[in-house]
Amino acid sequence: MNTKPFFIISIIALILSACASPLQSAGRSPETGFSEEAVFAESPAAEPQSFDQNSMDASVIADAQERIVIQNASLEIVVDAPDESMQSISTMAEQMGGFVVNANLYHTQSSEGQEVPRASITIRVPAERLEEALSRIEAESDRLPLNKNVNSQDVTSDYTDLQSRLKNLEAAEAQLVEIMESATRTEDVLNVFDQLTRIREQIEVLQGQIQYLENSAKLSAISVELIPNEVVKPISIGGWEPVGVIKDAIQTLIIALQGLVNIGIWLALFILPIVLVIALPMYLIIRWIRNRRRRNKQNKPSSDITAESSKENRDEE
Repeated sequence: MNTKPFFIISIIALILSACASPLQSAGRSPETGFSEEAVFAESPAAEPQSFDQNSMDASVIADAQERIVIQNASLEIVVDAPDESMQSISTMAEQMGGFVVNANLYHTQSSEGQEVPRASITIRVPAERLEEALSRIEAESDRLPLNKNVNSQDVTSDYTDLQSRLKNLEAAEAQLVEIMESATRTEDVLNVFDQLTRIREQIEVLQGQIQYLENSAKLSAISVELIPNEVVKPISIGGWEPVGVIKDAIQTLIIALQGLVNIGIWLALFILPIVLVIALPMYLIIRWIRNRRRRNKQNKPSSDITAESSKENRDEE
């Protein structure tokens, strides 16, 4: 009996089951239209390995309970001696159980044309000691960092997906081994061995990706740019520092504006209420006096006319 078609069908089924997602592996294959259970049921040479789907789901859920988070940071600090600070940071990383990824020491020119050293270093330290490492790096400078960035990336879903794919490939590998052991024809053995080699290559790739995520989550990367003080000093021309003059002018302007604001606050909250309390009654009194005088002036001519008329009447009598 020719068993070649049987081996070819078995190999195709194993590849499809390994590459499919966990949800698709329980259903029908979109390429063949047959379920994996049906293909394995037709195989008399190897008994299908039983899978406990519930235990697999529980394992995936248990793996997903612990979040896989990758934390990295970058810093730019100003130091007196970049080469010494680079060595100090390297020693700190090793003391913390980490290591130096890369370090670079080179020369640059300051604003005055002098060559000064400048350095950059990338280290990895245990993730749980990231904040401690950042504090110790910042202590190398007497200034605040010119730039500081800390970012986190949750890769839990990617990690879980890689593990699920790895389990499927390992299951397919075990099935291929059983098929190859039961094969009798050299051609069939070579075909199965070729497919087995490809699956093992995929397994190694997935294992490498999983190991990378695990290591990245355990060890945080910190990139540090060490800038010498001479590079950030203000420009000086014959002892005259334009930047310093600008800063002084801005500072004087801010003080002047602050004084004007203070005067306005005093006027609004202290002087103005007092002025209102004193000036308002005086204004009302002065206005009342003026109105009274005005009324007196308006009434005076009519009284004089009445007096003159009375005098003329007495003269006629």
